Formats: sequence, structure tokens, C-alpha cells
Amino acid sequence: MIIDAHQHFWTLSRGDYPWPDESVAPIFRDFGPADLAPLLSNAGVDRTVIVQATDTVAETEFLLDIAEQTEWVAGVVGWVDLAANNAISEIDRLAKNPILKGLRPMLQTIEDTDWILQDAVAPSLAHMERTALRLDALIQPRHLSAIHKIAVKHPELNIVVDHIAKPAMGGAKAPAHDWVQGISELATLPNVHCKLSGVVTEVGPGWQIEDISPFMRHVLDAFGVDKVMFGSDWPVVNLASDYGTWRRVVDDALAPFSEADRAKILGANAARFYDL
Repeated sequence: MIIDAHQHFWTLSRGDYPWPDESVAPIFRDFGPADLAPLLSNAGVDRTVIVQATDTVAETEFLLDIAEQTEWVAGVVGWVDLAANNAISEIDRLAKNPILKGLRPMLQTIEDTDWILQDAVAPSLAHMERTALRLDALIQPRHLSAIHKIAVKHPELNIVVDHIAKPAMGGAKAPAHDWVQGISELATLPNVHCKLSGVVTEVGPGWQIEDISPFMRHVLDAFGVDKVMFGSDWPVVNLASDYGTWRRVVDDALAPFSEADRAKILGANAARFYDL
């Protein structure tokens, strides 16, 4: 079974999406299950995980409703303000729906790199750890150290790094030392995983395979075949490529691996991580 561990839906008229906007015209429209279904069929993808795209509880409820009505959606990663006084009660309310598999604070948009380390967030993370909710880490390289500290402090909290932490790519530049080291250190922790997703978008429409290959290789080498999972980041991937092309790029990157190891990265790891 092939599982896309990272895709989005949005209906802009709901009114809580500051992004996408006019600056990303190709994806500045509604996207729903009817748009994705034929792409999944063509790419041989069986199930997906929907990930939140804006920082409201209302959007999480919207995604849970979609998941309940869409057979091939296996799970939802939602959002709660983890620093709020009512965070735990909100988490418990949403988690009554077993399709909720995790939460994702939008750390990349928060100016304070150490926001997740503040005392106000600690009870929420501890509660997620106790209740087996996963943490999706939407981060940039500046956050790698903070996520390492969280993973050590909460060893039973399963964490997955989205989009390989969005390192600077393009122009066939070599991976930056800080990103390489940060990824390597995170990968040593048993509770931290990584998604092969969002990669070509960081380069842009003119991406070349040599722009991304060293980064994908390092993630695969560091995390190994048991802690990497495939994600499309659709429809954001449309800013630089398309669903089928990214799916083929991942297949090519996994060509040297055994059939059993490819099956882990393309589906089994996501099923185990998110308890799908």
C-alpha cells in the first residue's frame, strides 16, 4: 500500500486562510477530494494524510469532516494553539474523532525560533505524548536544535519533520553544514522521523534533479529506511512541479533500495507512525 503522508485541502471562502494568496496564483483556488482523486489513481497511491494549512481549530474541524466523507483519507494532522490556556481541552475535544492523528504548530511562520520551548507549550506537548498524538514539525533549519530538545524532553512523543526542514536549495548548491549536522543529530533520536515532501517547491519551477538529490540522499542516509515517509505536499507541489512528477522523482531516488525498503518509505512507515 502506498500512502501519501502529506497533502492539503482548502476552501478559500471559509475565510481563515491568509495563505495561499495572489502571490501563488497556481494554487490560489479551492482544492478538494475530487481534484486529488484522479492524481492518486494515476500515481498508484492508495491512502492519504491531510495536513492543516492554516492556524485555526475551525479548519481542523473542516478537514475532519472531509476525512469522514472520503474513503481514501486515512488521517488528519490538525492545529491547536499549544500555548493557549484551553489547549488540552481543545486537544481532547478534537481527539474524540479517531481520524485525528496529530497536530502541527506552524513554527515556520513564528518569528521566535524557540517558541515551542516556552513553558506555556510544555503541558500540551506532554499531553500529546500521553495520548499518542504525533507532532508534525513545520520547520526551517533554524528550528532543528529546538526540535532536538523537544524530542529529548519528550521521548514518547513521535515527531516528524515536514519537508526535510526546508533547507536552502537551488543552483546545485551543496547542503549547508548546519542543516546536514542538524538533520544527522535529529535522526539519531528514535522518536524523530522525516517526510520526503516539499522539496522541489523550495527550489522553484526551474529545479533540476541535481538541486535536490544531495538533500534527499542525506535524509535517507541519516534517518534510514524505517523513519522516512513519502509525502506529496499537494497542491503546493504545483508551484514547482506536479503530483505525478514528484511521485516519479521519489521512485527514482528509491531505486537502489530493496522492494521491502521501498514499501516502508512509500507507505508502511506512515501507517505505523500515524497508526493508520
